[in-house]
Amino acid sequence: MISIITVISILGVAAGVMALVIALAINTGFRNTLQRNLLGATAHVTILEKEPGSGIEQWEALIPKVRAIPHVTQASPGLYGTVFVAAVAGEGAVLKGIPPGANQAAADVLTNLKQGSAKGLAESKGYPGIILGSRLSQVTGGILDSVVTVISPQGEVTPFGARPAYFKFRVVGIFESGFFDLDSKFAFTSLESAQKVLAVGDVVNSIELKLDDPNRAPEVAGQSEKLVGPKLAATTWMEQNRQIRNALKMEKYVTIITIGLIQMVAALNILITLVMMVMEKHRDIAVLLSMGARREQIRRIFMFQGVLIGVVGTILGLILGYGISFLAGHYRWLRLDEEVYSLSFVPFEPQWGDALWIAGTAIFVSFVATLYPARSATRIAPAEALRYE
Repeated sequence: MISIITVISILGVAAGVMALVIALAINTGFRNTLQRNLLGATAHVTILEKEPGSGIEQWEALIPKVRAIPHVTQASPGLYGTVFVAAVAGEGAVLKGIPPGANQAAADVLTNLKQGSAKGLAESKGYPGIILGSRLSQVTGGILDSVVTVISPQGEVTPFGARPAYFKFRVVGIFESGFFDLDSKFAFTSLESAQKVLAVGDVVNSIELKLDDPNRAPEVAGQSEKLVGPKLAATTWMEQNRQIRNALKMEKYVTIITIGLIQMVAALNILITLVMMVMEKHRDIAVLLSMGARREQIRRIFMFQGVLIGVVGTILGLILGYGISFLAGHYRWLRLDEEVYSLSFVPFEPQWGDALWIAGTAIFVSFVATLYPARSATRIAPAEALRYE
């Protein structure tokens, strides 16, 4: 019975370690995947108007100033606006105008298009070029090299009142970021074409910066605000996605606490195993004590046995946890509804550094569970235990 309970204790420790490794791998995978997808289509630092107005004028003069800030690698203007894209069917979208070229601070998704090329943004077979998100392309039917209609709500003012304005674009590319909101809502075109669609002059409504280290965004944002003047403000990708980041951070702590309870159950199993061992071996302990064994030596025997259970269970749990995480991430075992989770599968990204504190915690908990049984073993009195032998 004691051997069976020992095996159960080892499996309990292994289950706790394995569950914690897998849970943290999922949490890290979600956080890193969302961060990569967001930074692939949004800037690290975005300079905007404090109060919506006619746009940022003289933006050409601001670009060299903010590009000179330390850690800024790219700076480019952007013009956003809400439009309606129609081909076979229609769908609301966010049209973003960017200057043609490779130096884009917030258009990394355009460097690796699913279909087509970004070179045709300026002009494509008589029509301005447009790049659609993969989901937006599917919903509207705007396939590669087809012509779509972009309807601007700003419209035109006529003697009979305002009416929408219609513009023809040719689809020159389709991007897929893996982030549902981007793939289903965003469309890219040249800055000049976006200005015509949105009926504005030579203005933009954002200046977007890309950094060599995204974690320096708050520092760069503070420096940017000093340069651009009181009418403009700088916001970071962290602030724009604060709710998602805080939710994932809180989820990580909750996961550690809840799954850590499995380790407590495993520790109780170890404690029970050692208590039963002390009860079964009390005569043997008494004989050893009567032969001159020190009580410290008896204590170490039971402490070593408990720690050994923890070590074996921890090693087994780490092997299973990292093995399952690698296979599940590589083969995408768990599929998701993109419309709900923004991802098509559960990403597993185990961090090797987590193995150190997970293993240390599991072994420490196993060690604490040995203290009471080991102390009980040293309190056995040889004369009382061997009186009737």
